[in-house]
Amino acid sequence: MKTENGAVDNKEPDILYEDEDVLVINKPYDWLVHEDGHNDAPTVVEWFVARVPKAAEVGEPGYARDGSELNRAGVVHRLDRETSGVLILAKNQDAHQYLKQQFKDRLVGKEYRAFVYGRMNDRWGTINRPIGRSAKDHRRRSAERGAKGVLREAITDFERIGMGEYEEEPFSYIKLMPKTGRTHQLRAHLRALDRSIVNDTLYGEHKTSVSNNLATDRLMLHAHLLELAIPSGTTERFIAPLPNIFELAAERIEGLKEE
Repeated sequence: MKTENGAVDNKEPDILYEDEDVLVINKPYDWLVHEDGHNDAPTVVEWFVARVPKAAEVGEPGYARDGSELNRAGVVHRLDRETSGVLILAKNQDAHQYLKQQFKDRLVGKEYRAFVYGRMNDRWGTINRPIGRSAKDHRRRSAERGAKGVLREAITDFERIGMGEYEEEPFSYIKLMPKTGRTHQLRAHLRALDRSIVNDTLYGEHKTSVSNNLATDRLMLHAHLLELAIPSGTTERFIAPLPNIFELAAERIEGLKEE
């Protein structure tokens, strides 16, 4: 079902691929990958275990801040609650270990699509900024001066698809190819460039409150592509179609064209 602004109201994940070892989905916007101990939003894990009961014990335990155990059955990697897109889940422990190693060894190809505030004047580039914790907000990571704690290597390649204006405000439409997998990496890197993602109320609060936000009402970040070797022995490329709201946002930017 589509909302008035073109967003898709997904009731459950769309299945992109399935075999005896893995399940690949298009995660809906506003779904948690797994429970976090303080939000009651729908979770991919709950949906996954209902579909594949034998996977209930697959994976590694996780814990909330209060020490309670979190159900992370089948989880190999994560997407933020506000991010939609392609996500792979393991149906058995051997598959889980195999896929985790792919991510650990940085053998997984990932491509995200995003709309950001302002003009990305460079058509291509690499953001190479280590990420630590924000000194101002415990919920955030930071790739800026003053980040605290251990600073971990974080690298993101980007490519500008186009840029233009909507109601006389500049925006850019970009591809993001993270080479590392730090928490909130894309959001923190773009914040450090002062090109926060549209509707990012955590990292772009200084923009969202004064912007027209491209007439959208969700974080404009989507995990579009995932390429990796799966346990069957083949290398596969999985693509989560762009949400309709992304296509509408592109149309709203005057003069935006694929380059």
